[in-house]
Amino acid sequence: MFRGDHVQWIFCPYRVNTLNPTALSYPFLRHEFLQALEDSGSACDTSGWYPVHLSLQNSNQSEEHDPTTSSEAKNAALMPLYVKTHSMGEYVFDHAWANAYHQNGLEYYPKLVTSVPFTPSTGPRVRSAQPLNQEECTQLIDEVLAVAEETGSSSWHFLFPSTEHRRLFNDPRLLQRSGVQYHWHNRDYQHFDDFLASMNSRKRKMVRKERADVAAQGIRVSIELGADISPELWALFYQLYERTYAKRNGSRGYLTEQFFTQIARTMPDQIAMAVAWLDDQPIACALYFFDDETLYGRYWGSAGEFSYLHFELCYYTGIEFAISRGIKRYDAGAQGEHKIVRGFEPIETFSLHWIKHPGFRDAIARFLVEEKGGIAQHIEQATAMLPYKKASQ
Repeated sequence: MFRGDHVQWIFCPYRVNTLNPTALSYPFLRHEFLQALEDSGSACDTSGWYPVHLSLQNSNQSEEHDPTTSSEAKNAALMPLYVKTHSMGEYVFDHAWANAYHQNGLEYYPKLVTSVPFTPSTGPRVRSAQPLNQEECTQLIDEVLAVAEETGSSSWHFLFPSTEHRRLFNDPRLLQRSGVQYHWHNRDYQHFDDFLASMNSRKRKMVRKERADVAAQGIRVSIELGADISPELWALFYQLYERTYAKRNGSRGYLTEQFFTQIARTMPDQIAMAVAWLDDQPIACALYFFDDETLYGRYWGSAGEFSYLHFELCYYTGIEFAISRGIKRYDAGAQGEHKIVRGFEPIETFSLHWIKHPGFRDAIARFLVEEKGGIAQHIEQATAMLPYKKASQ
């Protein structure tokens, strides 16, 4: 087992699916994505994300016995781990927990977080060339708790794990928390009209009207694949991203321009951009990532206010892109209950939490039971609001 104050990301052959060498897998655990977050200053010690990533080494290999063994071969698994001094950019909200600690004269920060910074997308949380087993995951938990002791961390938060990693990291020391997002599902649609045909008449007319209103403003939309996005378009996208973020939140975005220019160069094969044009000038952009199963809508920006343009770029164009590529699911980002009437279904998300303080652990455990009941009720209510035809229709 290896642990250090700062571990450089060592390339591990995760992106290539060992069962299908041509497959694209979860983009946000790629070496290139995580390295860009750190190199660009978006997620680093000065931004409150101090990296202490863990690697699980193959037990039958060591540098002492075989100094020629590559880093890829020696590291059986790599898990992102950050010492955090705030709770921003996580999308599993624990500000109330931090306030409760403070009110009782306790320090909530630093804390440990395993997540992809600024990316509330469910997926694997350990990068490995081969499937992990329960014993290896227990070893990683033990190692995380050792880091917590060394750093004086109050807690560890394992955010948005895949179903498989949630199962493997199931441990009595960890509390499970539920959340909700809204995802679109491709039910073998061949065209956007097939999706519309699955909706009830009222909502079908609403979607058509919103798309027609965008076109009536003289706006056309194109999809640019990563390798085809020009440096000038990337520069404009960043300007629009910053403008829109500042207008909505009154602050700069989490991500720096270097982050976007770096991923444009290092992982264009899993990037696409929806671009809105007016008089042959780009006026808005939405950035997608994708793998073979899921499209991820992540960031957007606009030069002004245009009716329904956000819905067009961030929802409808993404749905068309997913249908065209046979992608089964569209994760358009956190929150946004307005997605429901446009065909995005509520799904339960999960996180796992280790809380060091026994009293607060018990209190948080009770809270999570109540919260889960509210989440279940919301999902039931949201499901009833979906725009799809009933079985009898």
